[in-house]
Amino acid sequence: MAGTSSGIVAGLTAVAVTTVGLLAYQAHANVPASLRAPSASASPSVAVTKAPRDRRHPTALPAHSGRGERVVYSVDDDRVWLVDDRGRVRRTFGVRPGGVDPAPGPYWVTSRSNAVTGSDGVPVEHVVRFTTVDGVTIGFSAAVRGERGGSGSSSRTGGIRENRRDGDAMWQFATIGVPVVVIR
Repeated sequence: MAGTSSGIVAGLTAVAVTTVGLLAYQAHANVPASLRAPSASASPSVAVTKAPRDRRHPTALPAHSGRGERVVYSVDDDRVWLVDDRGRVRRTFGVRPGGVDPAPGPYWVTSRSNAVTGSDGVPVEHVVRFTTVDGVTIGFSAAVRGERGGSGSSSRTGGIRENRRDGDAMWQFATIGVPVVVIR
């Protein structure tokens, strides 16, 4: 009986892994061109182009930052926009980045933690992770004691710090699978 059970579990596991792989491939294949990361063969000027801004309204959502529900993060402006499924900005706020920036392009929220200790030793809450760069996990978080934390130096941390109210808003908005669009 044990042999049969382990065979069933192995079969179900194989089907699950295959299904996840197929869904990941389909998701990748259906990413709109406006959200795709530049390919390695793209010209360098494409990868460093800054998204157009409204000079009269510097906190307005930058043009060409995607469509639908998403988190938009500007590494140049240290600003985040939470955008609903109709393209309306629900909230925008400034952040303090860590020492490692993600490359511009599309990502998705991959994991979340309610409370942990950041790589800089600061207790943080509402951690929303979306990528890894050279072994450094990149995500949004709020320092528990209310300060923004963050490195402010060249240390290899990936925590993009928000104040606690903004961290609460991010936590409510950015669930697993929500797109995160990183722009210049």
